[in-house]
Amino acid sequence: MISFEQYQSPFSWRYGSEKLRSIWGEKNKRLTWRWIWVAIAEAQCGVGLVTTAQLKDLQDHMEDVDVAAALLLEQTLRHDLVAELKVFAAQCPVGGGILHLGATSMDIKDNAEVLQIRQSIEVIEGGLKSLLLKFAVIIRQTAEIPVMAFTHLQPAEPTTLGYRFASVAQDLLEDYEALIDFKMSLRGKGFKGAVGNAASFVELMGEEKFEDFEKQISDLINLPFFQVTTQTYPRRQDYVLLSRLAAMAASLSKFALDLRILQSQPIGELSEPFGQSQVGSSAMPFKRNPIEAEKIDSLARIISVAPQIAWQNAANSILERTLDDSANRRTLLPETFLALDEMIGTTTKIIAGIVINRKAIDRTINTYAPFAGIERLLMELVKNGADRQKMHELLRTHSLTAWEAVASGEANPLKDSLGSDPELLKILSKEEIQQAMETDQYLGIAQKRSLEMADRIDKNFDRKVR
Repeated sequence: MISFEQYQSPFSWRYGSEKLRSIWGEKNKRLTWRWIWVAIAEAQCGVGLVTTAQLKDLQDHMEDVDVAAALLLEQTLRHDLVAELKVFAAQCPVGGGILHLGATSMDIKDNAEVLQIRQSIEVIEGGLKSLLLKFAVIIRQTAEIPVMAFTHLQPAEPTTLGYRFASVAQDLLEDYEALIDFKMSLRGKGFKGAVGNAASFVELMGEEKFEDFEKQISDLINLPFFQVTTQTYPRRQDYVLLSRLAAMAASLSKFALDLRILQSQPIGELSEPFGQSQVGSSAMPFKRNPIEAEKIDSLARIISVAPQIAWQNAANSILERTLDDSANRRTLLPETFLALDEMIGTTTKIIAGIVINRKAIDRTINTYAPFAGIERLLMELVKNGADRQKMHELLRTHSLTAWEAVASGEANPLKDSLGSDPELLKILSKEEIQQAMETDQYLGIAQKRSLEMADRIDKNFDRKVR
């Protein structure tokens, strides 16, 4: 149980899943170190450096992690891995003496971290899959609902709500695919010693046996290795990983920001779920603040700077290795995954319970859609022989007058004013003008492409398309 007597990171209990916290927890980290030490011993047993009795002793005590004992030792040793090594060795009277033979700390730590990264990607992958499938459902439910689209935060033309959701889903699906591609290319350091030339292992077993030795460990821990490393795996790999996680965070953050705008009461078309007993403000009892969407945007800011730190770690790792990446990587990797995990989970809850206010949607459409009809009317006038430039100026004048009326809180007079303009009536009848101004069908490919995106998501995850 967490003690709150001292500072605890919010990622220790508030943000992210227990599963991810477990992956990056001290026990799992040290268990992974021990698993790698045993894999080294097993491979060395094959070349006669370790006896079967020694190997069995290590295997028997591999899971006897004692974090408290290791942390106590670390206070004196000032080296976390050596402290764990000594605890493990002391538990193994037969095999403890051959632990870590030929290895350097980063042979253990770096490979372990890549395994933790892969486990974390799989958690994110599962959460994103669930979210995308929920997006496919809501896209289908809203593919035909016209909404007013905004550019420059100004009403533009109608689109559909499903098309808006499809835009978010498309970004997230591509983020998902990019993350899977990265996972397939993920590599560990391997076992190449203090500067990456594997001199210590070659000295122990000869160069001709080293290739098979490293390949055997790769198979045992199910992790491919870089062909060339220094003391660490190339930190560029962290930069690529965090850039992809940051891209995913950007997609989620944009969705949350758009939702916050649409949830504002002057628009009020969408809102995140709000609990029956939920309190919006300690001072203003009427408030329904979009706290979940705001949390998403807040956590996204943390993730957005993670690639900058990873870039510094990669670019400034001087020669074969410096230690100035070590402290920041203790939080950089786990907390980026935890923040993204929280963002995905929160977005999933929002999509599952999102409130769609059809009256507010219709109100916005009725107020601003007539302006969108201007483009359609202009094309109709030109098709019937009118001068495009003259008609553009005439329609612009009518639009500005109508904007003033709308800004004053009046109903939009644009259809009526255009339908009675003598210049326009020389070209089209009032009925034709009114018909051209209708925007219900002025939605282009929105519905079709929305449904295609939902189908693409379902097909990607082998869900039967309904």
